[in-house]
Amino acid sequence: MRIANLSGRLVIVSGDAAFDVALLSAGRFSSNPQAVFDRWAEFVEWGKEADLAAGAGGVIDSADLESPAPLPRQIFAIGLNYHDHASEVGLVASEVPVVFTKFASSIAGPLADIPHPGGDLDWEVELVVVMGAEARNVTPDDAWNYVAGLTVGQDISERVTQHAGVTPQFSLGKSFAAFSPMGPWIVTPDEFPDPDDLALSTVVNGETLQDGRTSDMVASVSMLIAALSKILVLLPGDVIFTGTPAGVGLGMKPPRYLTVGDELVTRIEGIGEMRNRIVGAV
Repeated sequence: MRIANLSGRLVIVSGDAAFDVALLSAGRFSSNPQAVFDRWAEFVEWGKEADLAAGAGGVIDSADLESPAPLPRQIFAIGLNYHDHASEVGLVASEVPVVFTKFASSIAGPLADIPHPGGDLDWEVELVVVMGAEARNVTPDDAWNYVAGLTVGQDISERVTQHAGVTPQFSLGKSFAAFSPMGPWIVTPDEFPDPDDLALSTVVNGETLQDGRTSDMVASVSMLIAALSKILVLLPGDVIFTGTPAGVGLGMKPPRYLTVGDELVTRIEGIGEMRNRIVGAV
């Protein structure tokens, strides 16, 4: 199943059509895209039997797509989770996940413009996990049972802010306006032949700059969920940015960064793509 946020309303996506969940369920489920995660198991069971043919589906206008997880209570982001990325920035990947947050005000949709705040603006394609159940002390073997689905994300980073000060300011440097685009929709794990092995890429102005596979993560999705849930409670609708492979601008020689007018295309196999344009500061 695929679910999306279409103009602020929860929809099921089938082919190129969107079906409004609140209308299709006769009000059983809210139109609020974030609210569905608190009732995820019930929603999935209903979705298996839902008669989409009986609903008034409409062709999706991609311009109306917003972040499919617009208001998570917690946002986790993982640093140095691919060996090749850690190497390109002169660091060593750690078996203990490097965790920071991206603040919720930075969330944007799959076609949102990204204002350039000045400094060194970098790209980081990331698989984003959306939680579908409260998780506490979860084992790796059981972790996927707590996942609602997967979506595409960009961990946009302003490197000057990130590295200012005595210690790195990861959370601030990665939380300017529209620095956390997600979309175009959430895909449930059962839709993938292997949800632990997906191709992901970043293309800037037609040039492929990142090209990796999620199977190369140091800590897999299940390992991340297990590690986090030993310390805190993961809540329904929380999102986890799982890290980026090699190919970021910071790691190039000389470094290369985004400028106003650039088009950033982010793709993940089996999910889809986002297209974000870099614009002048608001």
